[in-house]
Amino acid sequence: MKSKTYKEKYAKKAKKKPVVNRKFRDYHWIFIVTISAFFISLFFSFISELTIPNASSILATLIIICFIGIGIIFDMIGISVTVADLQTFNSMATKKIRGARLAVQLIHHASRTSSFCNDVIGDICGIISGSAGVALATILSSTFGWNLFVTSLLITALIAAFTIGGKALGKSTAMNRSTYILYEFCKVVSLFYRKDKY
Repeated sequence: MKSKTYKEKYAKKAKKKPVVNRKFRDYHWIFIVTISAFFISLFFSFISELTIPNASSILATLIIICFIGIGIIFDMIGISVTVADLQTFNSMATKKIRGARLAVQLIHHASRTSSFCNDVIGDICGIISGSAGVALATILSSTFGWNLFVTSLLITALIAAFTIGGKALGKSTAMNRSTYILYEFCKVVSLFYRKDKY
């Protein structure tokens, strides 16, 4: 009976240990995401505040389009990681095709990758493009004498419409061409690593 009781206690400890490790990994990931979001948001905000207030209406519009585009592209990458075929990239990795090993790693951590791409980058681009839209409305109202309130409403609505519509189109494309999108992304990223690594 004593040995059986000891085994039961040991089994309970063994079950509890992975839970603690998982919690630690979760907290560690939350910390990394929070810090990453802070610095990425700081960088994008710096670019927005540095360029848009002193820019022309055309340049400010192009900057906002770039922010919207970045959000859509990373949203597509986040979706592609969750639906891409792991076996395809495993086969490519055995043939040492550039970017395949990185794709395998991203798929193994699909939840975190999609969270970073969709939530961190996507949300930051949405927030920055919204604040940049207010700056653009100020530029347009001072240049052409338009009503600031109405101009801000219209630009905010347009940014929201293009962002949501673009992400809807991007999700559909990512679902149908997930392997191609993830491979092209990993191929570009792997250029910054040694060839034998990724």
